[in-house]
Amino acid sequence: MTNELTCNQVIALMSFYVEDKINQKLKKYVDEHLKKCPKCREIYMQSKKIVNHILTLGDFSDEKPYQTKQYEDFKQKLSEYVDNELDETESLRIKKISISNPLARKDLENIYTFKKMLHNSFEKTKADFKYDYSKQIITSLNKKDKKNDIFIKIIYSFCILLTILIAGLIFTLNS
Repeated sequence: MTNELTCNQVIALMSFYVEDKINQKLKKYVDEHLKKCPKCREIYMQSKKIVNHILTLGDFSDEKPYQTKQYEDFKQKLSEYVDNELDETESLRIKKISISNPLARKDLENIYTFKKMLHNSFEKTKADFKYDYSKQIITSLNKKDKKNDIFIKIIYSFCILLTILIAGLIFTLNS
């Protein structure tokens, strides 16, 4: 990595830089860029101001009234609700809580957003593969099963022939 960072690189690293969650070497590069670039320095100052403002807000007391026993029960049942694993009564109860409690509604929206993101990511990844390896694996397993079937048939045939041969020897010895 060269000592010079572009504005786009610095802006991409800005949140980490402001929160001091960046390694020392990279921090030095960002420092150097900020000394030279007034545009990025202004973005840094604004970002720092926003983060400091958020930190000074402290505890969000308006959410506390919604953290009830009912909300705690909701959080425990949320995954089952999203996966349609609850009976009708429990499902209706979860719906009512999510309507009446802003925290519950936010949690439900977040989990649906996350579920949609996972699904989209899976579909994109699935579409990126040009070859379906599952068919190849199943075909390979079927071939192994057929090979095993042939091997077992040969063993059985050998045992039958051996039994006939022994029976023939015993018959000739007794006569």
